[in-house]
Amino acid sequence: MPFSFRSPFAFLSNDLAIDLGTAYTLVYVKGKGIVVREPSIVALNQKTGKVEAVGTEAKEMLGRTPGNIVAIKPMKDGVIADFEHTERMLDYFIKKAHNRKVIVRPRIVICIPSQITQVEKRAVRDSAYRAKASYVAMVEEPMAAAIGAGMPITEPTGNMIVDIGGGTTDVAVISMAGIVYSRTVRVAGNEMDEAVIQFIKKKYNLLIGERTAEEIKIRIGSAYPMEKEETMEVKGRDLVDGIPKTLAVTSEEIREALSETVSIIIDAVKQALEQTPPELAADIVDRGIVLTGGGALLRNLDKRLREETGLPVLIADDPLSSVVLGAGRMLDDFELLKRVALD
Repeated sequence: MPFSFRSPFAFLSNDLAIDLGTAYTLVYVKGKGIVVREPSIVALNQKTGKVEAVGTEAKEMLGRTPGNIVAIKPMKDGVIADFEHTERMLDYFIKKAHNRKVIVRPRIVICIPSQITQVEKRAVRDSAYRAKASYVAMVEEPMAAAIGAGMPITEPTGNMIVDIGGGTTDVAVISMAGIVYSRTVRVAGNEMDEAVIQFIKKKYNLLIGERTAEEIKIRIGSAYPMEKEETMEVKGRDLVDGIPKTLAVTSEEIREALSETVSIIIDAVKQALEQTPPELAADIVDRGIVLTGGGALLRNLDKRLREETGLPVLIADDPLSSVVLGAGRMLDDFELLKRVALD
């Protein structure tokens, strides 16, 4: 379909920008801002096939449901792993963004990881159309994140962005509204949670859930030694005698648990710097590296990256929202959208 944002439904349509993430989905409505920020989870009743809950309500059910209700994460590593439930989830979020008006057929800007396959792109587009979109434009996540972080992406200078989401980390060098170099590693926030689960299981024979692991990462996780190390009480199930148990873990232990995942992300950044053309690399020395995504909030990650690369490292003002804010800006600037949207 040739690029056009005209639609026979334009008079009904409220244009949307969607950051369809592995961990969270964010929806931006033109003229209103971010109206949805919910986990990418669907709770399904296996007996009836009925969707019991989506988003925040479904996350509350994680690990707490009867056997016939399962929590499904339809996105894996930034792409669709379960088509049917992605459509249901998208449909729910689109209706929620428009106060459940069924008649609305929005035009959507949707963000995707920079190195997904043609088949995966088609899956995203088809799911959005089946969720009643009237037109779909796709934009690479690092490009949207850079725009959302206020980087001057249309200028002929090098901008490096590192977007650490739930399923993927995107590292990109952008100049003149184009991606000069990009690399996606399927290691990000979810792998950090899994690393915490495995570490505590191996060291203490204690089994903890995903929600607990995420809470530990947020509260005492770090990528570099902290000025004041912290301790946290953790509740789980003892794997030896099978009864609930509480123990204290330290921030040093959690840093050790996260070290391998953090190293993979740092190696991806170093590789990007090695592959960047010299003129643009010189710009990055001046401008530094910008971190976005939920993973950018891991404490002292900027310090660790600064030490490993010797470059300035900045965290975006609102790292969790950078991607959807960038996509939202494109709803008001069709010329920019035409330059950066994928075919």
